[in-house]
Amino acid sequence: MSVTLEDIKRAAETIKGSVVETPFLKSQTLSSITGADVYLKFENLQFTAAFKERGALNKMAHLNDAEKAKGVVAMSAGNHAQAVAYHAQKMGIPATIVMPANTPFVKVRGTQRFGAEVVLVGDTLVEAQAEAEALVAKEGYTFVHPYDDDLVIAGQGTVALEMLDVVPDLGVLIVPVGGGGLIGGIATAAKALRPGINVVGVEPELYPSMSKALAGEDAVCSGATIAEGIAVKNVGGRTKKIVEKLVDDILIVSETQMEQALYLLMEIEKTIVEGAGAAGLAALLAYPDKFKGQKTGIVLTGGNIDPRLLATIIMRELMRNGRICRLQVEVPDVPGQLSNVTNIIGANGASILEVSHQRLALDVSAKYTTLEVMVETRDEGHIGEIADNLSREGLQYRLMDVTEH
Repeated sequence: MSVTLEDIKRAAETIKGSVVETPFLKSQTLSSITGADVYLKFENLQFTAAFKERGALNKMAHLNDAEKAKGVVAMSAGNHAQAVAYHAQKMGIPATIVMPANTPFVKVRGTQRFGAEVVLVGDTLVEAQAEAEALVAKEGYTFVHPYDDDLVIAGQGTVALEMLDVVPDLGVLIVPVGGGGLIGGIATAAKALRPGINVVGVEPELYPSMSKALAGEDAVCSGATIAEGIAVKNVGGRTKKIVEKLVDDILIVSETQMEQALYLLMEIEKTIVEGAGAAGLAALLAYPDKFKGQKTGIVLTGGNIDPRLLATIIMRELMRNGRICRLQVEVPDVPGQLSNVTNIIGANGASILEVSHQRLALDVSAKYTTLEVMVETRDEGHIGEIADNLSREGLQYRLMDVTEH
């Protein structure tokens, strides 16, 4: 392997004091829910809210004076960008960051806040990388790759040193996988320190790049995922070799599973993660039998989520959990019917959040109108009580799906 345990230990010394040694804590509630002994590594508590600071700093700390003066360039969907920009600013190194044009604004703004020049190019990291490489050739910058670099991989591996220092007898590590830098570093350190440990990767179903690469297949990667931090089409050559040798399994999770995990972390642990940061817990919830009874460490890789996306996910999960529902009720188009419906809902102790009339629905009699009512409820049983009372009043209704508008 191109990276060794000694490389990772040296990286830990290099970044010590400049990167947060984040908490690694047991979650009693998630342990109870999943049947595993769950420990969470809060990398979302780094200053830039992601683990990427470790590898970026380790790489830039090894630049010579001439390279530092010339400057660095990186391509990133956000977290690596902020990590490079932040530590470059602290070290007095000029930084240019190339990001896909669809990168969440919260990550673009965060990168610019650290004084980096941001260049928005294309729709994917592949296009961003091509632009970054062009700048290397034109300007002589040093390229700080987000994952396929030995110094970056070694820096990311320091996460495993900290986890195993706190809980030496961990049985499983669950790690989100994009290009493979984090899992490559973690697997290298963990397998050297504890050969019997299982290292499990997690990929979003829309971007199964590493698992397909290991299978020798072309990955079909497309679509808007909430896990844009690991939405990578091309894995690293170095990282692929490490994963092939040291990683025991790679699991695939859906968008819904990541949304549910993100919401659980917010509700139970009172911590905010981005989609990629929730992937590890999503895998634990989706495949509980693989981890039951084992001491399981999960890396919460980052917390840079767009507030609007977070708000949408919260509302969707409240609807999935029966705490918000949308009712479509057919009523005669005569005065007093809206009051009738709202009185029924209010009498059942529910709160109305929103009401709209739909008079042009073609599947309803012209003498009727459709009311769409968004209601805050206790749970699914409470929704049933409201529905029963609507039926007793002779009103036809339909529960609208979470995806309907």
